[in-house]
Order: sequence, then C-alpha cells, then structure tokens
Amino acid sequence: MQSILVIEDELAISKMICMHLEISGYHVIPIYCGGSNAEAIIQDNRNCSLTLLDVMLPEGTGFDLLPLLTQLNIPVIFLTAKGDIESKVRGLTNGAEDYIVTPFEILELLVRIDKVLSRSGSKYRTLNKGNLEINIEERIVKSAGNLLSLTPLEFDLLSKLVANKNMALSREKLLDEVWGISYEGGTRTVDVHIAQIRKKTGLNIVALPKIGYRLED
Repeated sequence: MQSILVIEDELAISKMICMHLEISGYHVIPIYCGGSNAEAIIQDNRNCSLTLLDVMLPEGTGFDLLPLLTQLNIPVIFLTAKGDIESKVRGLTNGAEDYIVTPFEILELLVRIDKVLSRSGSKYRTLNKGNLEINIEERIVKSAGNLLSLTPLEFDLLSKLVANKNMALSREKLLDEVWGISYEGGTRTVDVHIAQIRKKTGLNIVALPKIGYRLED
C-alpha cells in the first residue's frame, strides 16, 4: 500500500483529506506542524510515495520543508489557501509537482495525485488488497505469501480492479483498458474472467446491473 504524507495544521481539513485518501486505498501519515518536528517525521517516513503540503504551518512554512522532500525524492503537491502567483511560482520552480489552491474538489485532488504518482514512477509497483499482493513489474500475485496462478488477462483485470477499488467500472471500460480497443468479442468475456478471479482470490467483486463491476474494500 502506498503511503502519503499530509502536512496540514488545520485538523478538520487534515481529517477530511486523510479520510478520502484512506477510502481510495492509500496509507496516510498526518503531520500537523512544520519546522524540525516535521522534518524528523519526514525522515522516519522517507519511503512515502507522495506529500500533500500546506504552505502556512506552525514553526515554519511548507517552502522550508520542500528541499528535504526533494532531497528524499518524495513528490510534493502543495495544497494551500495561499493562491498568489508568487507562491505558486516559488513552489513549482523549487521542485513541487503541482500546486492546488483551496477550496478544491476531492475528485480533482485524487486525479492529480494519480497523475503525479504515474509521472514519478511510484504508482502501481505493488498493489495490495487484504492478503493479496500484486507485483506489477514481476507480474505475480501472492495471497498470504502463496503464489496464485493467473492468466495474463486475469492478472491485468485484477490489477485494474484493485487499482480502482470502490469505483464502478463498466464492462466497456474494462474491455477497452484490459483487452484493448481492437477486441471484437462481447462483454460476456468480462463476466467469465471476473468469475475466475473471484474463484481464485475470494475477492468481493460486486456486479452492478447494466453497468459492470466494483471491487469493494
């Protein structure tokens, strides 16, 4: 599971962000301060995949923490009420991947996180769901440490479902992204492969009438 640092001193905002990130399948480490205390927590979590960083913090600013995060190769998205052009330019030219001004839509934030993780190469190296561990680079799946035997299509379909858990995916979308747009078979093939994945993994993949499927967390 990928970890995201949320450096935000407003408790209500931090809790809201963390809740949505956890629902989306991320492990979240909230930090409510800046300065040396924040730096120590960052050092202890140097393997994090991403940081959401406020500018205005107690004991310093987000700009003060940016060099350390950049040094540790942790991508940064500024998430702040400070929307003046000087702050935006300062953040982006000093290493931040993105700069989002509050208020913001949570869906937009999740999309931007997805894009940054894709660019940084941090996304989808390993996917986790319960006892399942999916290694994307090696294309292997383990359940409680034991290898599962999946066909290439089953592997790709399972990866797509886990990467988008709790989201409704239409049969047409799955055909397009897993089988490829040139696939001329009907959507029934999706149902067959979903049934096989359920049988092999025991996952709760819910059928959505007239739509498709959703893997529930």
